[in-house]
Amino acid sequence: MSSQPPSPSEAIAICFSEAETARRAGDIEQARRGFDRVLAQHPVHAGAMHALGLVALMSDQLESAQQWVVRAIATQAEAAFYGTLCVIQIKQRAYANALQTAQRGLVLAPDSTVLHYYQALMLHMHGRPDEAAHAYFRLLELQPDHSQALANLGAVLNDLGSLSEAERYLRQVIDIEPSNRGARANLGRVLLAAGNYEEGWPYFEDRGANFVDADADADAHERPSPVNPRLRLPEWRGERLNTATRGGSASSSKKRLLVTPEQGYGDSLQFVRYLPLLLEQFSQVGYLCPQPLRRLYDESLSMRWPGLVMLDDADPDVSDWDYQCPLMSLPMAFGTRTDTIPASTYLQADAARSASWRTRFDSLPDPELPRVGMVWAGGHSALTENTTRSLMPTQIAPLLALHCVRWISLQKTEDDTRRADANTGTRLIDWMDDVTDFADTAALIDNLDLVIAVDTAVAHLAAAMGKPVWLLNRFAGCWRWLRDRDDSPWYPSVRIFTQPQRGDWNDVLSRVAVALQKQYPLYGAKAARTV
Repeated sequence: MSSQPPSPSEAIAICFSEAETARRAGDIEQARRGFDRVLAQHPVHAGAMHALGLVALMSDQLESAQQWVVRAIATQAEAAFYGTLCVIQIKQRAYANALQTAQRGLVLAPDSTVLHYYQALMLHMHGRPDEAAHAYFRLLELQPDHSQALANLGAVLNDLGSLSEAERYLRQVIDIEPSNRGARANLGRVLLAAGNYEEGWPYFEDRGANFVDADADADAHERPSPVNPRLRLPEWRGERLNTATRGGSASSSKKRLLVTPEQGYGDSLQFVRYLPLLLEQFSQVGYLCPQPLRRLYDESLSMRWPGLVMLDDADPDVSDWDYQCPLMSLPMAFGTRTDTIPASTYLQADAARSASWRTRFDSLPDPELPRVGMVWAGGHSALTENTTRSLMPTQIAPLLALHCVRWISLQKTEDDTRRADANTGTRLIDWMDDVTDFADTAALIDNLDLVIAVDTAVAHLAAAMGKPVWLLNRFAGCWRWLRDRDDSPWYPSVRIFTQPQRGDWNDVLSRVAVALQKQYPLYGAKAARTV
């Protein structure tokens, strides 16, 4: 007796199931052909449209993926479809669209933990931590053990200034998942911000994974370890390598260490202070140096310590090296506490280059005016934190109107909206078009009396040179500046002006203006008489 052929609807279901099996197995081409056959028989099959979006996403064809998922939603709106569209838009860095998508999906499915998660993530990315915290709390009501939500909530609470609450949630995640690297990284930052360096540095080793990163969340995996896997060298973590001679005395290790850069220029400028200390253990220390820092480090470090070698940071030859260590792992390797930070001046300007800038200053009128450098914005507009740490030119205009000093721009930015316009920069001397790297910047800073800067690389450079720096610090700022302090154990010459509440730059600038007039009263009085 012959079996009956499947009905059209059954045939479509079988074809869809086979295509789904292929998709889950990673066979993209077979999956695509199967879903195409489904749509050929059933042109409004929303599931097949959504699945083709997933297939395109697997191939990183984001535009095609978005088109298919949008068609699926228009045909038959489902919460899962909105979740997929969020992932696509996050990968496109269309964060505002992703937030709107999550919120539209929640209207359809108010209890969707996936959509609550993406809504909270995007609120945090948009600098709205209060709303993000509320969204995470709502998600945790639905799913109390959602580890990513708990980890991200800890980071949000850190941004809101609540270190103790942030620590509590992050430890809760680690109790559930001891190997959760995102939670460990965020806990490290919280502990470091609180000054608990002894416990904080080991957690900070997981800094390569951070759940509050939209792309990492969209990919549903963590970033790699900060150790550079291309180098194929064992990692040095602070162990003693000295060997004993026959007479019992210690001799220096003949091993060579390669230090790798990570994160931004400011991080490099802060932590290269450890490189000379490594020569106590290693016969030679190499640093894979970013090009904009190369001349500065050659002149400040390599010329003073011949055992320090600056190398190109692309495709290094590691055949002559024995160990590697990420630059930002050096504080842990040295067992750094707040009272043992090597805080002496370690960077300097080239004398001839500095003299060249001095000649330009000498040609200006009123040479007795104190020279104050100004940096009001971070240089990377793509960074989420750039918005919270930066000011607009119109915000600093009242400060630049003070006549007690000569204002010198130290600002470099890729964001045209952060540049001083003709009105804002009336009293601002801007020679930064002639600055090509950090060695040039150091020479310019060498001729200044004071640097006022937001949390950016120039602040680290000036402070590492021993120049007085007034840091314009955002509320609940970076861990390295600690909390509730107006000084820094990393830089004795730094004075910190921190926002009393999130976004309140007016208070900061008012205090800076008062401090400037107090610092330079004679020049202010003279300027007032000549106006």
